Amino acid sequence: MPSDVPRDGKTGMAAVPGTVLRLGSPPWMARWLESEPQPLPGMWFADETPQIEVEVPAFRIDRCPVTVAEFAAFADATGYVSDAERAGYGMVYGERFWEERAGACWRTPGGPGTDVDGRADHPVVHMSWSDASAYARWAGKRLPTEAEWELAARGVRYRIWPWGDQWLPGAANTAELHAGRLDALDAWLDWWRDTCRTHGPLPRTTPVGTFSPAGDGVHGCSDMAGNVYEWTASPSRLYADDAPCDPALRRVMGHYRVIRGGSWMNFRYQVRCSERMHGDPGGWSNFALGFRCAAPAPARHESGG
Repeated sequence: MPSDVPRDGKTGMAAVPGTVLRLGSPPWMARWLESEPQPLPGMWFADETPQIEVEVPAFRIDRCPVTVAEFAAFADATGYVSDAERAGYGMVYGERFWEERAGACWRTPGGPGTDVDGRADHPVVHMSWSDASAYARWAGKRLPTEAEWELAARGVRYRIWPWGDQWLPGAANTAELHAGRLDALDAWLDWWRDTCRTHGPLPRTTPVGTFSPAGDGVHGCSDMAGNVYEWTASPSRLYADDAPCDPALRRVMGHYRVIRGGSWMNFRYQVRCSERMHGDPGGWSNFALGFRCAAPAPARHESGG
């Protein structure tokens, strides 16, 4: 990163040793999800299976997502204009559904009349894959692969969430942090409608590292469960050609890019370490989508985690 854009100890980079990772969810995860009081169908999670072995060389990864201040420094230094700024709108969830909100972008995340004052240390949002990639190149880094991201989040041993297999209220920025326990979509919608009517459709992000160390993974990375969705470098693919998959999702395999981590607007089940989402890299973004960067390891590391 250029020397005039500091990253302190909390938001520096974590060194992750190389290893062989069993990427994805084990078979028991699907059964566990079906047994839990969560509102999403099993097919939602089918692209997490079967687990596959992936060799991951040692690498470094940002401990926290890229912040508003860091992206602003990039835009100021280069004159960069984000995809949402060029398009003239950004994707925002209104009181009832997703909508193209005129004027919404990283500078005005809820649209006209909103701003990022007081949010310099929050993760930047409305980031397209191209926006994230451009920042990473400027910073002398790159986006992490899907396997790197999951390894940094949970280590070699499978963990449901970065800290372990028991949900810890208050350890991550999910919808439950703001609304209390949520087990139904109607309850989520009630919370979000009330929020929009009171505060407008502003992202409910929190300063990066807020939940450290309780919410950190084994490699000391924060906000890998919730706060913002995060782009990866990896094209979307199924872990096996015959894996069950919704036909609409199957059609975008090889075209979209993998998104990880879940966000402030998600249920706890959607911010698991192996949860996958997929996004169009051709300019699409929304008010809950950000990124963090990765880089090669400076030296060889032993396996661990």
